[in-house]
Amino acid sequence: MATINKSFLLVLILLCFAALPGIAQHQKHGLTWYTDINKVYELSKKTNKPVFAFFTGSDWCGWCHKLEKAVFSKPGFQQWAKNNVILLEVDFPRKKELPQALAEQNSGLQNFFQVQGYPTIWMFSMDKDPKNGKYNISGLGSLGYPRAEAGKEEAAFLTNANAILKNK
Repeated sequence: MATINKSFLLVLILLCFAALPGIAQHQKHGLTWYTDINKVYELSKKTNKPVFAFFTGSDWCGWCHKLEKAVFSKPGFQQWAKNNVILLEVDFPRKKELPQALAEQNSGLQNFFQVQGYPTIWMFSMDKDPKNGKYNISGLGSLGYPRAEAGKEEAAFLTNANAILKNK
């Protein structure tokens, strides 16, 4: 398991927000995508599943839409996700404004993982320090749009995702 070792005070501060009211989850492609890192932490601990963070520009990123159509909307991915991960959407829309706490949380995660392009997926585990309530994040690996011939994106994506989970 690879651990990201760098200063992440900003992320720790942002991740210690109380649950974000009214924006904790939504349904897409038959899956529940969470937006609140605190809720994701609770579910991850309860189920012993890692977090699958999808960094996206939901209202402008063409490759993100293509990934959703070619992979996330497919039954194989949907079953895999339900069995293996907790889904977190980390969105950076251009045409709508996110609530401030959510925008700050997403920005902190983007900075922590050094995400520079979309779509990017990071799988990670997290623990909470019982003394100070801060999160420690251990990155398992990252993915982008799969390199595969048309129609085989889902299989390629799942092969890469399983390789990351195998090493956790």
